[in-house]
Amino acid sequence: MLPIELENLVKELLTKTLGEVVEIRQIKSVGGGSINQTVHIQTNDKPYFLKFNSSSRYPNMFEVEKKGLNLLKEANELFVPEVIGAGEGGEYAFLLLDYVDSGIQQKNYWEDFGSSLAQLHKHSAPKFGLDHDNYIGSLDQSNKQQDSWSEFFISERLEPQIRVAELPSDVMRMFSTLFGKLEKIFPKETPSLLHGDLWSGNYMTSPKGAPTLIDPAVYYGHRGMDIGMNKLFGGFAE
Repeated sequence: MLPIELENLVKELLTKTLGEVVEIRQIKSVGGGSINQTVHIQTNDKPYFLKFNSSSRYPNMFEVEKKGLNLLKEANELFVPEVIGAGEGGEYAFLLLDYVDSGIQQKNYWEDFGSSLAQLHKHSAPKFGLDHDNYIGSLDQSNKQQDSWSEFFISERLEPQIRVAELPSDVMRMFSTLFGKLEKIFPKETPSLLHGDLWSGNYMTSPKGAPTLIDPAVYYGHRGMDIGMNKLFGGFAE
């Protein structure tokens, strides 16, 4: 279930973090991971959540996810699981987090989620993008910084997808027309701190019933990107 080299690395990381020897008592598979393998680890201290994958297939994936989670946590607008650490062992890379037991949603859960997301989007930066690239799902996500949203959206989001899709020339012409209209389509705003992949599979409920963010693809962009993404796969409550 969990490669022995990873189990040993987790014990070493927890022992170093907590300052005392940690014993792993149980490891159970956790459902829901479409890209990574995920397990619940029960220790003599408390439970933890581990996700892991091939270090060569997805280089640096968990290091940049750790950075994204910490960036959201520093904003302190929504609950984010505590990151214990990330690392590599043998052919595997891993990310270790506090385990979050999903609770019952508070009465004002969705209202709080909406207002807290709006507050998150008020955290800004001088440019659109980020000082490092990351992933969205299993895909590389380039975050090369740009001065304008339309420039960033075209060069770092739309054009990479267009190249993958190998679209016919008539569709390419339509995209060229769209590119010329983006300045009018998107209201002019300062860059917002985004979750970046805010579909219905990337939030949960904390033990206290509060909205919780997981699996981000963080960058500073137009806040409409988070709003649009939460329409995917059934979307959120109105």
